[in-house]
Amino acid sequence: MESNTTRREFCTQACQLAALMLGGSLGACGGGGGSGDVSGPSALSLPTVTAASAGGAATLNVGAGSPLSSVGSAALVQTSGGLLLVAHTAPDTFSALASTCTHERCTISGFSGENYVCPCHGSRFDTSGRVLSGPATRALASYPTQFANGVLTITL
Repeated sequence: MESNTTRREFCTQACQLAALMLGGSLGACGGGGGSGDVSGPSALSLPTVTAASAGGAATLNVGAGSPLSSVGSAALVQTSGGLLLVAHTAPDTFSALASTCTHERCTISGFSGENYVCPCHGSRFDTSGRVLSGPATRALASYPTQFANGVLTITL
C-alpha cells in the first residue's frame, strides 16, 4: 500500500498524537517553532495595549484603567514597529524592551513574579531585559522611556 503523506504531515500528526496522549497541546505541532508552553502555571499572559506612533516614538496614556497603572504591572504594547514589553517599575518609571526572545525569536508573552517568561522554551528575563535563566543567553534590547502627565513616551 502506497502513502502520499509528506514528512511534515507525518511529524505534525505524530506531534498531535503525542499531545493527545499527554493531555495537552504542544506548541511545536504544525511548525510553530516552540516546544510547548513551559512558562508554568504561575506565568500570566500579558495584556496587550496599543500605542500611538509618530516621529520615531510611541505614546500611551497610563491612567487608572490602564493595565500599566500600578507599579509592578506589565503589558505587551503594540507600536508601529511591533510589540514591546513594557513594565511599570517604580513611580513615574517604566522600562520598554523588545518582545522577541533572544533564544529562538518567540514572542515573550508571560509575566511571573516581575519577570518576563518566554512561552516557547522557558527563558526568563527581568524588567531590565537581563537573562535570569536560559536557554537564552543574550539580554533583550531596551528602548528609552519618558513619563509625564500620565503619558508614557517610548523612543523607537
